Amino acid sequence: MPEITVVPDAPDYVEGVINLRGKIVSVLDLRKRLGEISVAPTKRNRILVVEHRGRLCGLIVDSASDVLKIPVADVDPSPTEFVEGGLNCVTGLGKYQGRLIVLLDIEKVLEFSGSRAKGEAAKNAAPPPSTETSRAAVAAK
Repeated sequence: MPEITVVPDAPDYVEGVINLRGKIVSVLDLRKRLGEISVAPTKRNRILVVEHRGRLCGLIVDSASDVLKIPVADVDPSPTEFVEGGLNCVTGLGKYQGRLIVLLDIEKVLEFSGSRAKGEAAKNAAPPPSTETSRAAVAAK
């Protein structure tokens, strides 16, 4: 992983910023963002860079191994236990070669805590999002 520059007064899950080919990219720790305990970094950690609403953001993940295309027919809706409380960012469960893949709504993952009300107000003023939801897949082990 590249060197991350700390940003003062950022939420605890924001690790800082990196310079990616001349562009400044915010970096979030996905474990912290999802309310999980932090673990010591390893050589397998990666920064997964996603583009959302024209901006780049990096997510620190435990590891990355594959890029998958899961047919819509192989995606089940999120169980109700996943949509109550928390970030409510699980959009479904994909089935791929005997594995379950948790699908995350990137918009909700990148939404800053404490700004949900502001975000809702901004959504009403902003143009509607595209019909295709931004998602990231995390392999369930």
